[in-house]
Amino acid sequence: MNAADLGLQEDERETLRKRGGGGLPVDVPSTALFTDQYELTMLQAALRGGTAERRSVFEVFTRRLPEGRRYGVVAGVGRVLDAVENFRFGPEVLGFLREQAIVDEATLQWLAGYRFSGDIWGYPEGEVYFPGSPLLRVEGSFAECVLLETVILSILNHDSAIAAAASRMSAAAGGRRLIEMGARRTHELAAVASARAAYVGGFDSTSDLAAGFRYGIPTVGTSAHAFTLLHDSERDAFRAQVDSLGRGTTLLVDTYDVAEAVRTAVEVAGPELGAVRIDSGDLLLVAHRVRAQLDELGATETRIVVTSDLDEYAIASLAAAPVDAYGVGTQLVTGSGHPTCSMVYKLVARAESADPEAPLTAVAKKSLGGKASVGGRKWAARRADAYGVAEAEVLGTGPVPPELADRQLLVELVKGGDVVAREPLEAARARHIAARAGLPMSAMQLSRGEPVLPTEYM
Repeated sequence: MNAADLGLQEDERETLRKRGGGGLPVDVPSTALFTDQYELTMLQAALRGGTAERRSVFEVFTRRLPEGRRYGVVAGVGRVLDAVENFRFGPEVLGFLREQAIVDEATLQWLAGYRFSGDIWGYPEGEVYFPGSPLLRVEGSFAECVLLETVILSILNHDSAIAAAASRMSAAAGGRRLIEMGARRTHELAAVASARAAYVGGFDSTSDLAAGFRYGIPTVGTSAHAFTLLHDSERDAFRAQVDSLGRGTTLLVDTYDVAEAVRTAVEVAGPELGAVRIDSGDLLLVAHRVRAQLDELGATETRIVVTSDLDEYAIASLAAAPVDAYGVGTQLVTGSGHPTCSMVYKLVARAESADPEAPLTAVAKKSLGGKASVGGRKWAARRADAYGVAEAEVLGTGPVPPELADRQLLVELVKGGDVVAREPLEAARARHIAARAGLPMSAMQLSRGEPVLPTEYM
């Protein structure tokens, strides 16, 4: 992938990086087909029934956190804004819908002019959330809001799951650097989204060049075992890599014998060797041995990077090891056992017309089995104790209590169809670090437990 492939000039690429990506091509003509068919059949029925233009409020929330998780992490908001902007039914898309007889001609004519013109409020990217939190509030006509359900949930469920796993790994790492290395373990487009979400959740870099290109995330990478096996000896491989990449490179030392490889690495690169990477074995034991050997050889500043199917628990178990950085792949891009957040997109209020002054009526699903929803257009605030530590997620549909006025969580993202809150990815990353720091210390525990904050309704 290069600038010519994407039809982008360098100044355009820089603009995209600063705003957190966006406007880049995907494998379908637009984001409009990232949807389920019933969104369009509901639209057709509503158009015929005369209810399509009723002013409506939809909210995204989750009824529970994944089992054992203490908090969730909002990620993918920037990608949602891009998806809403690019939700267009062009001739090719309309032709497909017509050919497949998905909807009737009147609905196709309506879709041809589709542009989301409503408002979207939501938790800003990087913020934490809890069960019931109204993570996104989409307001407009029923017709234009209902179409966005699937693409919004697809992005938020995936990215928030990855960011939550990344956050737990970041907390477990205790300030040591984290490298996202999961591109080969998931779909190629999901890999890019995963790297972005991991960066929001606290990772420092990625091995995925597409993520670096699209979002400006720092990229890293040196060599694999294949490079060592290519050469007649490990020394030849190390020499070739050092000659090419410099003494500050990272040499992979577990292809054959680790102790011999470390000795050879320092002989080839000198004490200025940047780092060694260990990808197998008892990482705790091997890391201690390698650190002692490096120090004996005078390479006291050479860092140790460990990889090999790590998750937050493995990272925590290495807290006492002389490790400087962790590379994480499979467990990160699969949400460390929880690849989705079970977020839903529900109609919570609607008027009887399109009149912006028409009163909204709260609506809610009543269901057995824990799938009921709470009606009404909600606000959200996080109450803190006397020490400034969060103690409850407070939700309501009426006036916001004065004491919570400056603790509100929802921010305006889209106004009248125009994005008003696009921001650099660094801002979301910094926000998450601050939000996590404001939670009770028990939020960082990896043991199973309930959400660290209760959700209160007013």
